[in-house]
Amino acid sequence: MRDFLNEEELHILNHSCAHVMAQAVKHLWPQAKFWVGPVVEEGFYYDMDLGDVTLNDADLDKIEKEMKKVCKDGKKITRHEISKEEALAQFADDPYKVDLISRMEDGVQISMYTQGDFTDLCRGPHVDNTKLCRNFKLIKHSGAYWKGDKNNKVLQRVYGVCFPTAEELEEHLQFLEDAKQRDHRKLGKELQMFMFSDTVGSGLPMWLPNGFTVRRLLSDYIMDKELQQGYVHVMTPSVVSTKLYKISGHLAHYKDDMFPIMERDNEEFCLRPMNCPEHMIMYRSRLHSYRDLPVRIAEIANDFRFEASGALTGIERSRAFTQNDSHIFCRPDQIADEIKNVTKLILDVYHDFGFGEYQFRLSLRDPENTEKYFGNDELWAKSEAQLREVLKEMDVPFYEALGEAAFYGPKIDVQVKSAIGHDVTLSTIQLDYQLPERFELEYVDSDGQKKRPVVIHRAILGSIDRFVAFLLEETKGIFPTWLAPTQVHLIPVSIEAHDDYAQKVALDLRKEGFRVHNDNRNEKLGYRIREAQTNKIPYSLVLGDKEKENNTVTYRKYGQKEQITVTEDEFIALLKEICANHSL
Repeated sequence: MRDFLNEEELHILNHSCAHVMAQAVKHLWPQAKFWVGPVVEEGFYYDMDLGDVTLNDADLDKIEKEMKKVCKDGKKITRHEISKEEALAQFADDPYKVDLISRMEDGVQISMYTQGDFTDLCRGPHVDNTKLCRNFKLIKHSGAYWKGDKNNKVLQRVYGVCFPTAEELEEHLQFLEDAKQRDHRKLGKELQMFMFSDTVGSGLPMWLPNGFTVRRLLSDYIMDKELQQGYVHVMTPSVVSTKLYKISGHLAHYKDDMFPIMERDNEEFCLRPMNCPEHMIMYRSRLHSYRDLPVRIAEIANDFRFEASGALTGIERSRAFTQNDSHIFCRPDQIADEIKNVTKLILDVYHDFGFGEYQFRLSLRDPENTEKYFGNDELWAKSEAQLREVLKEMDVPFYEALGEAAFYGPKIDVQVKSAIGHDVTLSTIQLDYQLPERFELEYVDSDGQKKRPVVIHRAILGSIDRFVAFLLEETKGIFPTWLAPTQVHLIPVSIEAHDDYAQKVALDLRKEGFRVHNDNRNEKLGYRIREAQTNKIPYSLVLGDKEKENNTVTYRKYGQKEQITVTEDEFIALLKEICANHSL
C-alpha cells in the first residue's frame, strides 16, 4: 500500500499521462476536441469528440504507439496563466472548452499547461516532462454523455493507467487480468447463473436455475437469522399507487430514478423503487402500545429503479433487483439497543461468509446543501449524534462522509472492499424521524399519550443481486458447499454397469436435502470429471465396481487431487456437518 505522498504523486503522474494521451490523439485526429480528463480510482480517462471517427480496439494500439513517441520526445511540461477573455479567444472553435471557461468567474486567471505542440487548460499540477509518463497502458474505451446528461452528445472515453516504474505497471496489469477473470458477468455466464436479453429489456436480469438456487438459499439464510432476532416477514406489492410515494416524499425526490408512472382507471401507479412506505402503512394499520415495540418488519422485496444505461453493471447494478429489507419501529429509548443488534447481525453474517476487509461509514447530511433533505436541523443533529454515539459505544472503527445520507436521515453504511478493488456498500442502517411524521405513525406510551415511533431502516445483505455479484467475484464462483447450486456431481464409470448405483446414491442424497447431479451422459469418463471441475462443483463422486459392491463412494473435493473412499452414510454425515455450520 502506498503512503499518502506517493498516492498524491501517482495522481499527478496519471493526470499528466492523460494529457500525453490527448496530445497523441490530436496528432492522429487533428479534428479532436476534448472535454475533461480527470484522474479516477483505476487511473485516468479523457472524454473526446472525434467527429465522425468511432474508436475501436485497434485504435487504442495506434494511440499507445503515438504516446510512446510523445514520451520519448520528453518535452518539458510548462504552466502559464491567461485571462478568461484570452482563454475564450484561444479556444473559440472548441465548444467544450468554451463551456468550461464560460462558467468560470469573471476576472479569474486560468492556468494552462503546454507540452510541445499541445496546450490545454488545467488546474494541474503536472510532472516535469513527458518522459516520466512512459510506463502507461490504455485499458479500454466506451461512450459517455457530455456532462453525464443523456440528452447531450455521446463522447468517446478512453481509460488508461500510468505508474512510475515498469514493474509497478506490470503488477497492476496482472491485477486487472485477475479482476477480468473474477468479473461476475463473465462468471455468471460460465456458471449459468443469470442472463440478460435485449428482448426482455436492458438491465433486467433473468435468473437461471443455478442462480435462483443461490438466491433462494441466501433468502432462507438471512430470514432464519432474522427470525431468531424477532423479525416478522411480510410481502407487499411491487406496483403501488403514486399516492403512497407522494406522502413519503419519494415521488418528489426520486422520480427521475423511477420507471414512468402508469395511468389506469383515473389512478396513477408506479413500480416501487423501495419498500419503506408500504411498511409504514402496515404499521399504521392498527394501534400499537409501547409494550408492542419494537416491531421488526422484514421483506425479501423486488424493487425497480431506472438506472442510466451507462451505469448498468450486470447484476451489481440493474433496473430490477431484490432487497433484504427491514424496518424497525421503536421507541426513542430503544434506538441504541436496536442499532447494536443490527450491527451484531451484520458482523455475524460477515463472519459466516469470511468477509474481513470492511469499514463502517457514518453517512451524514451535507450542511452546505440541505435543500435536498427532509426535516429540520435539530432532528438531523439529534439523529446523527445518536448514530455516532452507538458506533463509539460498540467500539466500532468508522469514518464520516458528508453528503452520503439518505434524504430522510443519516445512516451507517458498511463498505466492503471486493476482490477486484471495488468499494461496495453491502449493508446499511438508517435512522429516520421523518417518515413517521409524514405517515403520522403513533404508539400509546406508558403515560397514555400518543407518541411518534422512530424507524430504523436496515438491510443486511442489501441487494441480494449485488450480494451474489460480490460473492461470485470474491470466490471466483467457487461457492461454499452449503450455498453451491449443485453440491455433489455423481460420475458413474460405466453408464451400463454403474448408473443404477449412481441413481440410488442420488436418491439417498436428495432425501437428505442435498442438491445432486448424476452425469450419466454417454461421454468419456475423463471428460465428465473435467466438466465437474469446470462447473466448480464442491464434491465429485466417481462410482465404479468397487463402490457398487461395497456401498461406498469415492469423492474428490474441488481444487484437491486426493480421492477418498468412505461409506455412503459417512459421506452424508460429512455433508451434513459442513452445511449445518455454513462452513466456508
